[in-house]
Amino acid sequence: MLNDRVLVAEDREAGERKSSGGILIPATAAMGGTRLSWCKVVAVGSLVRAVEVDDRVLFDPADKAEVEVHGEVYLVVRERDIHAVAADRLGDNPTGLYL
Repeated sequence: MLNDRVLVAEDREAGERKSSGGILIPATAAMGGTRLSWCKVVAVGSLVRAVEVDDRVLFDPADKAEVEVHGEVYLVVRERDIHAVAADRLGDNPTGLYL
């Protein structure tokens, strides 16, 4: 990966899901508004500072580009388009902000 790009494998949800109230929502139901996606980081570019391989990141699926590598479909996103990072290595320490 080059520069600030992050290669991720999108989590595939099971077809149906349940709401917090226990209502079964079919896979064909349309979601209102924008829904962010969680995915696992597979590779990072040399300029990426806040994300490491095997982290889980949250991003907007509209900001992605799909690529096929060895028969597997991955997504390429810029680090600036990532909204959150979930990793045990972060603990309770604040990650800080940067531009």
